[in-house]
Amino acid sequence: MEDNSLYRIQVAVHVRYLADQSDEADSRHVFAYTITLTNEGEHAVQLLSRHWIITDANNHIQEVKGKGVVGEQPVIKPGQSFEYTSGTVLATQVGTMSGSYQMQVVDGGEFAVAIPQFVLSVPRVLH
Repeated sequence: MEDNSLYRIQVAVHVRYLADQSDEADSRHVFAYTITLTNEGEHAVQLLSRHWIITDANNHIQEVKGKGVVGEQPVIKPGQSFEYTSGTVLATQVGTMSGSYQMQVVDGGEFAVAIPQFVLSVPRVLH
């Protein structure tokens, strides 16, 4: 495992609540999140896998691990970005997500990129 400070990968997150797919009476709250990964380093990197920790307001924790994202293991060249949208369902109106991506440099070294915690919230629930 290499030091990820050598490979500058910026992670940006945008979250949307999908009211049309949610059902308050059934405790079903659907969120879409768009992740943009920008390679600010000098080496091409490939996203190998993901690890998510999803926590709802009842402190129910769900871990998700898998290869790539949305069926892809993209190569991101220096100065380029990769963006994808996925989703999750919570039983509560508020929750959080955090995790990491396992990346590989073209020369074969691997490193982890942290996904900072972000909030999932039904509009107007949090101030």
